[in-house]
Amino acid sequence: MRYPETASQTGGPYVHIGLAPQQAGFDIFKNNFGANLCAPATLGERIAIEGQVIDGSGAVLRDVLLEIWQANAAGKYAHPGDLQAKPLDDAFRGWGRGGADFDTGLYRFDTIKPGPVVGRKGQMQAPHINVWVVARGINMGLNTRLYFSDEVAANAADPVLNSIEWVQRRATLIAQRGERDGLAVYRFDIRLQGEGETVFFDI
Repeated sequence: MRYPETASQTGGPYVHIGLAPQQAGFDIFKNNFGANLCAPATLGERIAIEGQVIDGSGAVLRDVLLEIWQANAAGKYAHPGDLQAKPLDDAFRGWGRGGADFDTGLYRFDTIKPGPVVGRKGQMQAPHINVWVVARGINMGLNTRLYFSDEVAANAADPVLNSIEWVQRRATLIAQRGERDGLAVYRFDIRLQGEGETVFFDI
């Protein structure tokens, strides 16, 4: 017997109320997961990540929500599944959630630059941050990665970047480094469709 597919619905405004209530103007949780991943004792180079999420028509999304997950400065994830013989940083949780500014569509994360991590089959992966994107019109979250423009040699050897068949599209995963008030600021715009579409991963 063949069962019909369940009808889907797009995420409405409750996404922000439930996942980022402070940004939506609701103070309902004792502990809010925010876009600042650092504590005063966190080890590593402090950086900021900024950008916009742009749809196929070129419009900037203002109701988008992003989550990031990354290794610490030594290249180890705060997760029991990471069995690398590298030190944990108790002052760094490695996970953050934030939404775009409703006026400008600009998102921002304050974090540290991750170290390289060992991937499958012992292959070294370049420093990177895993990014998950959800917004109105996206039924399932989109997964991508952010790499750093000043890690040229590591990026060239990264097995995930090298798995992307169209070489020119690898550039859509590279955040460009700048500086503001002595802080490294990486710009990472995410394009959902059309020219310059960001590479997304089916995971």
